[in-house]
Amino acid sequence: METGQKNSEIPFPHDSSYRYLLSSKKLFIELLRSFVRRGWTLQLDETHVEEINHSFVLPDFKRREADLVYKVRLNGRDVIFYVLVELQSTVDMAMPYRLLLYQTEIWRYVLRNRKTDDNESPFSLPAIVPIVLYNGQRPWSAKRRFRELLAGEETFGPELLDFEYILLDVERYTEEELLSLSNTIGSVFLLDQTADQDLLLERLRKLMNTIRQMPEDVQSQFIN
Repeated sequence: METGQKNSEIPFPHDSSYRYLLSSKKLFIELLRSFVRRGWTLQLDETHVEEINHSFVLPDFKRREADLVYKVRLNGRDVIFYVLVELQSTVDMAMPYRLLLYQTEIWRYVLRNRKTDDNESPFSLPAIVPIVLYNGQRPWSAKRRFRELLAGEETFGPELLDFEYILLDVERYTEEELLSLSNTIGSVFLLDQTADQDLLLERLRKLMNTIRQMPEDVQSQFIN
């Protein structure tokens, strides 16, 4: 994959830009359908998507990452999608552990805000789908499954806690893949791969047709 070296010439304000873009329900669904490609993404309906306006990022990481939380009605049940935007240039090898902490905090938040009527129903927790969006130049090397962090986990079976997060590694998508999507999220990923001005202009030229075909509201978000 041909990418330009990122530097301080054209900083990409990830914490505000990605949050701004993905705060659009339409673009959030576009992200999932473009890069997750699971059967359930086709069942997502924008009218059943609700952003939870609360951050669960640990205090130590406030300057290096941002998060978005969506509650989605899927197959008659509420599902929580937790998107963590990694702003660090290095890979955090403890990512599965951090995601466990975030998920626990989300469940606590849900239970604290549960309606009184819900307390009479059988106890259950909403499923949480953890997603990490990473744009560092180094390939992602952290474990994807939680139980792989546990020493001696191979001795045990399903009695150990386990989950796996979805990784969206911006730098690992090829220009051809991103251009073929012909959508906003693919365009953002393509431009985020480089800070070289000449390469940015070249890629913008290739994206002009896609940009022109964006709905007016989405085009405005993209330009902003």
